[in-house]
Amino acid sequence: MYRHVMIAPRCGHGRRYDAGMQESALLSEQARRRTPESVSISRLALLYALFFSICLGLEYPSLNRVDRMTAPGLTDVQGYATIAAGGPASDVEELVRFRVLVPYLARPIYRAVSGHTGSWDTVMLALLVVDSAFVAGTAILLLVIMIPVAGSYPVALGSALIYMLNFAVPNLRLAGFIDAGEGFFLIAVVWCLMKGRYWVLPVAGVLGAMAKETFVPYLMAFTAAWWLSSRSERGRSRGALWVVASWGCALVSISAVHWAVRGSYSSLVGFGMEHRGGMSYAQAFLHSFADRNLYYIFFWLLPLSLVGLGRFPKEWRMGTAAAVATAFALVTFVGGVSGIGRALFDVAGPLLSASVAMLLFGEFAAVKETRAAEN
Repeated sequence: MYRHVMIAPRCGHGRRYDAGMQESALLSEQARRRTPESVSISRLALLYALFFSICLGLEYPSLNRVDRMTAPGLTDVQGYATIAAGGPASDVEELVRFRVLVPYLARPIYRAVSGHTGSWDTVMLALLVVDSAFVAGTAILLLVIMIPVAGSYPVALGSALIYMLNFAVPNLRLAGFIDAGEGFFLIAVVWCLMKGRYWVLPVAGVLGAMAKETFVPYLMAFTAAWWLSSRSERGRSRGALWVVASWGCALVSISAVHWAVRGSYSSLVGFGMEHRGGMSYAQAFLHSFADRNLYYIFFWLLPLSLVGLGRFPKEWRMGTAAAVATAFALVTFVGGVSGIGRALFDVAGPLLSASVAMLLFGEFAAVKETRAAEN
């Protein structure tokens, strides 16, 4: 915020100086009051419809210009498409068969539009609709979170738009993958903790674990770091109970999915050992930096976001840092599995996008609010 600075003359006139300072404080308070603490439901609904439509347009090529079902290196997308088209999850690749949430949500859409899509790929359309719903929801939650954090609607809206326009969204969220579901429930966890809606955490734990198994360790790392770095004593014990409950619900959820798909239970550690590659831990860690998506996603996002990260709540920053460390630990432990860029965008993309928006739009918003207060 710009401040009105008045220099008091040395030979008196102290009253004039005090009046100027009081006027400046009044203008600042008026500007602060003009900043909305929330957005109306009708506007959020309009924004959600807009974001959803944008997502559909961003990934239109996958409907009839790119055949992802035969493209090399996309066996995971082909597996999700098989489940969405009604095939049993046990028939697809072992690593992806337990990520059932997005494909199963796409099933009724696939059945409803079959025979009515013309030249469009029906199963890719069904997956795109579900992915778009999750990405639009992620953008909405980020906007809602950022309004009180930034104290500015333009910054909050910019955060959502910058998130949606990242390389990762059209190429790794809307292209038949299931990461949009995991990303949505991760930002939902941030919203729960920020708003004190702890009772929603177990629900997010159950559904996030069904979206992707990596959600479970991310949830544990993020919420533990958030709670440990929290400065507020209000509801701290109650919040800790809900956090631990969300961990238990997530573990039960992923165990139930394993049992339903293959009739046996495997712990997270055991599941990781089953798919461990032949690399040593050091080789696996270094190999993670060979993921080209890491650079496509973060080559501008990371440096621009570092400028304003200190303005954000410590709990959010510490939780994100813990989740990032967990992502590297998982890649190192499993070994030989790429995709660190995709994982890091899941856990850090919203915060970094918001920080870039703070850099680009923060000063503009402050000037606009000050001028509004003056008028």
